[in-house]
Amino acid sequence: MAEGRRFFAPHAWIAGDWARDVLLVAGADGAWSDVRVECDGAQGAEVLAGPILPGLVDGHSHAFQRAIAGLTERSAAGADDFWSWRDRMYAAALRITPQQLEAIAAFLYTELLQAGYTHVCEFHYLHQDVDGRPYADPLEMSLALVRAAQHAGIGLTLLPTLYMRSGFGAGGLREDQRRFASTPEFVLRIAEKLRREGGPRLTCGIALHSTRAVDEGALRETAAAARAAAMPVHLHIAEQRAEIRECLARHWQRPIEWLLEHVDLDARWSLVHATHGTVAELQGLREAEACIVLCPSTEANLGDGVFDLGTWLELEGRWCIGSDSHVTRDWCEELRLLEYTQRLVLRQRNVAARAVGQESSGGALFGQALAGGSGAAGLRLGGLAVGERADFCLPDLQSPALLGVPLPQLLDALVFSSPRAPMARVCVAGRDVAFPREPEAFASAVQSLW
Repeated sequence: MAEGRRFFAPHAWIAGDWARDVLLVAGADGAWSDVRVECDGAQGAEVLAGPILPGLVDGHSHAFQRAIAGLTERSAAGADDFWSWRDRMYAAALRITPQQLEAIAAFLYTELLQAGYTHVCEFHYLHQDVDGRPYADPLEMSLALVRAAQHAGIGLTLLPTLYMRSGFGAGGLREDQRRFASTPEFVLRIAEKLRREGGPRLTCGIALHSTRAVDEGALRETAAAARAAAMPVHLHIAEQRAEIRECLARHWQRPIEWLLEHVDLDARWSLVHATHGTVAELQGLREAEACIVLCPSTEANLGDGVFDLGTWLELEGRWCIGSDSHVTRDWCEELRLLEYTQRLVLRQRNVAARAVGQESSGGALFGQALAGGSGAAGLRLGGLAVGERADFCLPDLQSPALLGVPLPQLLDALVFSSPRAPMARVCVAGRDVAFPREPEAFASAVQSLW
């Protein structure tokens, strides 16, 4: 990338509003070195074809689950819920090879880029081979994801995941969880090695699968090491009511309640779902400055429930979005569903906008998701400002969803007028993304799993 690559945007979303005549300079380190508004002319910069947005962080991804999107929608005998879906997901997880994972992830990451995500947090627990034995290179599956991200051009925070037991009080993993086996030392070694090799588009953190899958000692050990290395930490929590019942039976506390009492949470922590958090638990998470990663399309697909967004916004809590199981790969759909679930529960409109005292629902949702993404990723990805990574997206203004829409309502139309408008251009760390697609490799990988 040439040092000092210069862009001129007629309008750009900066600090929660549209600025005009914006000059942006991307430095050799992949970050914005200069951002100026209301400039007099392009000053030799490349003139962009329309208004630009910052790229969003996809705060939670299981890339291999892209292979089962649309393939678990037939009712089975008996109860059909998260746990029966999980059994079907395991069937794919037990078969996927490193080569297949790379093909699936590369295709997925290109889809995410086209939708306007410029960075993805990959919650990665497929560590061992199909028989549960270690690969010769412990990073085999991790490197497949890194190569996929590099091929697509997306930024990546890899989160090697600690997964030690099948549930509260269990002595180990189930047979169909054999590929997830890991120890604190194992996941920390992966993270440390890849962090040393990272750059503006690659970093690592740590994930703890859940309070049910990691015992207290290992959780504390891994979290302490992550704190010492200033790494982000991610954790599934309070997604399912069954998880809460089991935690109460084991610890006499709910999962979030237990976590708040036993772990020193801080702003590096991202808690995924928190669907069934109580008001008191959300207050505790806010005091700890933790971020919540909401995955509306997956939470709806799995029948998880509806997060109490109103309370979290009143508390001024940080949040971002994730595509999780990838039944949707589009942040516009995620934000729309997030708002619509609140409207259905409360029987009100423009819930998020009113909660934060803004006029635009699209702007309120986008701005909140943008602000929460940096902490989840462990990188500076907070928008079009000096020091932030030089990412931007240019929506296709010729899309039917945007035709004739005035600039102040552009984000509202992006989020609430469907089908969505694709991104005509995406730039990550100052480099244009070419949207490479290899559908044959993806289709072959998917077919081999079924």
